[in-house]
Amino acid sequence: MSKLRLLFVKEAQASYISHLDLIRTFQRAFPRTELEIKHTQGYHPHPIMSIVLPLPVGQSSDCELLDFEVTQDTDGAGIAEKLNTGMPMGLRVLDCYSAVRPIRELADLRAEVELEYDGGVPAGAVHALQELFARPELVIQKRTKRKDLADVDIAPMLRSVALTEGEGVIRADVIVQAQNPGLNPQLLGKAIERYLPELTPDFIRVRRKAVLDANGDDFR
Repeated sequence: MSKLRLLFVKEAQASYISHLDLIRTFQRAFPRTELEIKHTQGYHPHPIMSIVLPLPVGQSSDCELLDFEVTQDTDGAGIAEKLNTGMPMGLRVLDCYSAVRPIRELADLRAEVELEYDGGVPAGAVHALQELFARPELVIQKRTKRKDLADVDIAPMLRSVALTEGEGVIRADVIVQAQNPGLNPQLLGKAIERYLPELTPDFIRVRRKAVLDANGDDFR
């Protein structure tokens, strides 16, 4: 029996596939790998697989991870190629390998956040935002699992922010805490809206670029 991990890209149209539908997509694709996926026990067995840090709908990623177990002994060689023969547009498996490192060692994630301004980037926006994200406290309202609104300080979960200005857009290369608790980079827009409402972007686009361990190295 082997525990394997997929590294895959989710982008374009696929970025709007929900978490549950994404699981179902992989469940339908796995038969072409000829692997025997381990299932749960009981009256309604289902494949044992989980997506690490499920991606919010509408966001893209170059570094999604999916863990699953098979009854055979295998290192995952050739599995990515077989899966890619039937994946929908926007989903692409980059690699399949033995899942050696525990998920608890995943500490941070790096993302590119694009702040788009329909009327052009306001003067002095980059400097003002850099100062904002350097504050020791950034309290925003975030919806809890019970759907209530609660005040959350996101500053301790914000590792670094590097801003660059383009035509009608500010690009932020950010590193944020990934779990326990994790910070959705999209919430940087909430901080802007609360503290610098005049700099609130018209649209925010997020793409995960890497998941990292506590040393800042790629987690695999």
